[in-house]
Amino acid sequence: MTLIPEIKPQQSIELLKALHILTRDGKLNQDTRRKLKQVYHLYHFIEPLLTELMEENDNITLVDHGAGKSYLGFILYDLFMKQHQSGGVVGIETRAELVQKSKELAEQLHFDRMDFHHLSVEESMTSNLLPEQVEIVTALHACNTATDDAIRFGLQKQAKFMVLVPCCQAEVAEVLRKHKNESFGKTPLSEIWRHPIHTREFGSQITNVLRCLQLEAHGYQVTVTELVGWEHSMKNELIIARYKNSPRKNAEVRLQQILETLNLEELRERFA
Repeated sequence: MTLIPEIKPQQSIELLKALHILTRDGKLNQDTRRKLKQVYHLYHFIEPLLTELMEENDNITLVDHGAGKSYLGFILYDLFMKQHQSGGVVGIETRAELVQKSKELAEQLHFDRMDFHHLSVEESMTSNLLPEQVEIVTALHACNTATDDAIRFGLQKQAKFMVLVPCCQAEVAEVLRKHKNESFGKTPLSEIWRHPIHTREFGSQITNVLRCLQLEAHGYQVTVTELVGWEHSMKNELIIARYKNSPRKNAEVRLQQILETLNLEELRERFA
């Protein structure tokens, strides 16, 4: 048991040290305290989903897409999966060195139902290393189009839940800038991206709007909320999608209308 009040009593101290959330002498600094608060807060949203899934089928698979150093996957396993006799966590990452380090840490901690794969987005969607269907897909602070990659993977794998915390997003802003002159004559909304800072922020917001419409068009019920206070992170939007097999009637239409209005038609395939 830890004497640090921010740390959950069942949490492995050895894990937190290995993830450099705790210092070698077992202390939190300001940055790691902030990071731990974000991950714990996300766990607060994910744990009820895992519990619900376990009631239907105890052998569930959670895939952390664009896992990076796998902070989220390790903590989910430590706090939830370890307390059950079945169910596993899989991390997918394109950087081989991070995959290897995560494998070594899982082995060191005897987290036997954790696995990590060095796969591209396309490879992850077809690889026989992964089951045909997964129950839940997570993506924490996946930069630029990595959140879209996680959504594509979740759709391909018929995920029952997707839990997404998008990070920096540049692709839509770049397309807005590219067609700025055309847009000025097409819609007064183009004033929103006349200035670079507005283009960046508007591009980021409209990206998440399009993602939500995409998920709704595929039969998901979508909830969007704040992850933690803005003092902890500027990338603070949490998207939770629950598969209902009931596509929102006008989601696809609204998505296409936005793409056309904002001269974003070249991104049609990304949000299909």
